[in-house]
Amino acid sequence: MQKIIIDTNVLVSAIIQRNFPFLILNEVFTRSDLTHCISDDLFKEYFEVLNRKKFSRFPDFVSSAQFILTEIRRISKMYYPKSRIELIHDKNDNKLLELSKESKAHFLITGNLNDFTMKIFEKTKIVTPREYWIEHIPK
Repeated sequence: MQKIIIDTNVLVSAIIQRNFPFLILNEVFTRSDLTHCISDDLFKEYFEVLNRKKFSRFPDFVSSAQFILTEIRRISKMYYPKSRIELIHDKNDNKLLELSKESKAHFLITGNLNDFTMKIFEKTKIVTPREYWIEHIPK
């Protein structure tokens, strides 16, 4: 069973265009050998970002976002990080590292390589959607 964490920017990309984030999200929703890990803080960020008015200009974004949030709540495994980490310059992104540590996720999938400059945190590999899809998704 592979545990993954999906950064919010990947969810937004999955809704806007049919590329690697879209493919990954589809796999998360349909496969039993992938576990999507979330925390309360991450789910709150998903909810807040996916409900921003600026995204409503994209066709079907609002309805797709609502569907995705419902499915994420249904299929994801909730974790409650016990420790605070202050490693990343953008303080909001530290919650992903906290979740990585608590869940012992195999992968953190993000498009934000400006803040996530390390390739690995504890035992979690930090990869782009493309990298995850081509090199790491279970076959």
